[in-house]
Amino acid sequence: MKKIYFLWKLFVFLFISGLLVLFGFYLYAYITPKMDIHNSNRIVMLDKDDEVFYENTNNSSWVDLKDISPFAIDGIIATEDKNFYAHNGFDYLRIIKALYYDFKSGEFDQGASTISQQYIKNLFLTFDKTWERKIEEAFLTFELEVHYSKDEILEGYLNTINYGAGNYGIQNASLYYFNKNAKDLTLAEASMIVGIPKNPTYYNPIYYYDNAKNRQKVVLQSMASNGYITDEEMKNALNEELKFHGVKPNNYIVSSLYYKDAVISELNSISDIPKSLIETGGLKIYTNLDGEAQRKLEQIVSEEMAEAGDLQVGALIREPKTGNIVALIGGKNYNESQFNRVTQARRQVGSTFKPILYYAALENGMTPSSTFVSEATTFSIGNDEIYSPSNFGNKYAEKPITMADALALSDNIFAVKTHLFLGTNVLKETGNKMGIKTELPNNVSLSLGTTEIGMIDFSNAFATLANEGIKNDARLIRKVTDLDGNIIYEADYEEESVLDKRYTFILNEMMSNTYNYDYIDYASPTLLSVNGLLTKKYAAKSGTTDTDYWVIGYNPDALVMVWNGFDDNSDVDSVSSKIPKRIWARTIESYLEGKDASWYSIPTGVTATIVNPISGSTADLSVKDALYYIKGTEPSYVIEDMENFFRKNNNS
Repeated sequence: MKKIYFLWKLFVFLFISGLLVLFGFYLYAYITPKMDIHNSNRIVMLDKDDEVFYENTNNSSWVDLKDISPFAIDGIIATEDKNFYAHNGFDYLRIIKALYYDFKSGEFDQGASTISQQYIKNLFLTFDKTWERKIEEAFLTFELEVHYSKDEILEGYLNTINYGAGNYGIQNASLYYFNKNAKDLTLAEASMIVGIPKNPTYYNPIYYYDNAKNRQKVVLQSMASNGYITDEEMKNALNEELKFHGVKPNNYIVSSLYYKDAVISELNSISDIPKSLIETGGLKIYTNLDGEAQRKLEQIVSEEMAEAGDLQVGALIREPKTGNIVALIGGKNYNESQFNRVTQARRQVGSTFKPILYYAALENGMTPSSTFVSEATTFSIGNDEIYSPSNFGNKYAEKPITMADALALSDNIFAVKTHLFLGTNVLKETGNKMGIKTELPNNVSLSLGTTEIGMIDFSNAFATLANEGIKNDARLIRKVTDLDGNIIYEADYEEESVLDKRYTFILNEMMSNTYNYDYIDYASPTLLSVNGLLTKKYAAKSGTTDTDYWVIGYNPDALVMVWNGFDDNSDVDSVSSKIPKRIWARTIESYLEGKDASWYSIPTGVTATIVNPISGSTADLSVKDALYYIKGTEPSYVIEDMENFFRKNNNS
């Protein structure tokens, strides 16, 4: 009996304590300032010319609850929060049920968020699942419920949620999917739109119709089971044939949504920016986006990949002198896939890593005419391990070739020999010095780009080469203000000279031969197929792995990087490597169209010598080209015994 009495007192104590805590929450919420639901989650992004290119919500598209189809209102309540008008922001019974099913299944996949909670989650820039965030969201949910009526909350929610394809708010969604106002949606149309926010990409009816149709059925069944419609109305709506509009305004650039996502990612990395939009009352983000460059990039990618099936793409345009990323595209079609391959993917970079290797080689005594034999080679790398790389197509020169030739033809044997000659730690250190933040391994295959690196991170190294050895960070954001124009953050330009300008110039000159007919030997220069598309001089390098195609090229005014591959890491051997090459060539030419040709001035201490670029000979000029050297290291100074180093130290 005493035990029962004790448990009863404990229950009463906990119950009263809970009520007091709940009362405290409501009291705190009541005395806090009223949030502005029309602006508090508003984000406006502006391009380099201060023209708006993205708004998640705006007053012109906000519609009153009375101007929204009753079918859409009933559908969202029946599907997302059937007790919306009965609870105080939290559906406690639903939470208990969700916890029970999660405990029973061992998986935490049951949702119990109310419309009010979901609305509050949309006021944050990130979706962290920390306890601190959950408590903050709970407080804000209380505030929302205290200061606004249910109708006002529902109206705000419907006007701000993501309906896919860059459409925020039900009016924008109605115009995009069905070319009509939100108040005119039929039951079939409304139930289709209502299903989208669950997963705005997966349930996009234009691109994933079957998924959207299955989701529509769930919405209609929820509406029927909650008494909003009859079974007959449900059946008729399911069978109704829908015609989708799917058209944005003429000046809209779909791929700019990839840029928008990249901006949000950068925004989250800036410590000065509050992660809750409640604290700022909305944000205006001034970016480096070049709208015309973005439009042309989108057009070129679309044209070159029209017949490429499931092949995906990532591409960016960066200003070497500033670090500004002026355009990027993170996939073939944002409406089909919002996964951003520029900011979210890490892929093997292949032979595009070789320029970093050859800069290190120049800095450590080698020259453009230093030679190694190109032949099938098995390397002994210690601990009884061997490494047997091969050239593309198993083609070898079977003779000594120069560094300049090896770079133009992307000879793997020459690269590995150079890497081992320098010591494997040198390449790792050089890559990090150039700006790559990814942890690089100290191994023999790094010279062939077997490491996975993100595109923006990788672009740092080439931007340093393009900027004559001066490193700067990639940037999308210029400044951030609140909606009243008060500055919250302003980007500071920082640079650091990390490379020798002389070696950088010599390397850039060598990289300009990757599309030079004079370098045709046992193989062809790797970018020869786009020679006819180029009207200016560029330093460029392509790279191929089993699963990836890369092309990176630049001059002092622009750096363009392109990747192609499959999201599931399928082999790309059946896909033409001309696709990324043509995208790169057309993009950089388009971006620089109308601008004067620009190249690097010869630094003090560098001299040019006419040599045979394949053999390095100054006597046999059957093929000739100007290669550049640090004064005193011209061809008479060619390191002759480098091959003997390998004969003595490796099994070949």
